[in-house]
Amino acid sequence: MSLREEKTAKKKEEILQSAVSILSEKGYHGTTMEEIAAKLLMTKGSVYYYFKDKQNLLFESQIMILNRSIQNMESINNQNVSVIKKIRKAMMAHIEYAIRERSGFVMMFNPEQIFSPSQLEEIFQLRDAYGKGFDRLIEEGIEADVFRAMDVKIVRNIILGAINWVTQWYSDQGKKDETEMAELIADYVMQILIKDKG
Repeated sequence: MSLREEKTAKKKEEILQSAVSILSEKGYHGTTMEEIAAKLLMTKGSVYYYFKDKQNLLFESQIMILNRSIQNMESINNQNVSVIKKIRKAMMAHIEYAIRERSGFVMMFNPEQIFSPSQLEEIFQLRDAYGKGFDRLIEEGIEADVFRAMDVKIVRNIILGAINWVTQWYSDQGKKDETEMAELIADYVMQILIKDKG
């Protein structure tokens, strides 16, 4: 990647993070590109230089979040630690990222109302790839006899539902910071998986 491409990618990411926050506050349908540009202290033309329209802007934000989530999962999966530590780390990484990028995660709900069929297909493929990272860890834990025998996909969806919902209730004004909260939630969710030693 050339220096110019790096600068463009960095600028796009900055616009995405700020714009998605605005879209999350006012709602997708209640926000115009003019309002996004004004909040970013940019001209509308400058925003259109990077994104062809509001739908494209939000779509690229979803792809960025999903790709980064997959990278985080792959990095954790490649670590030489026990499966219990891996899946706990994966949960914590997800929770911390969801808190930091709360607006983007919130905008992931009900994508069918916003995106085209081809965009939805790409989003769902990436979601599936990410979910399979959890599936592999759960399967590994069952095979190692440290996790209970269970329906892998159902349990994965329970885990993702629990850790995604943090975006709805976590407050950075609370007593615990995002890391402490991630540790606590991960420990509670781990109890679904860990096999009794009795």
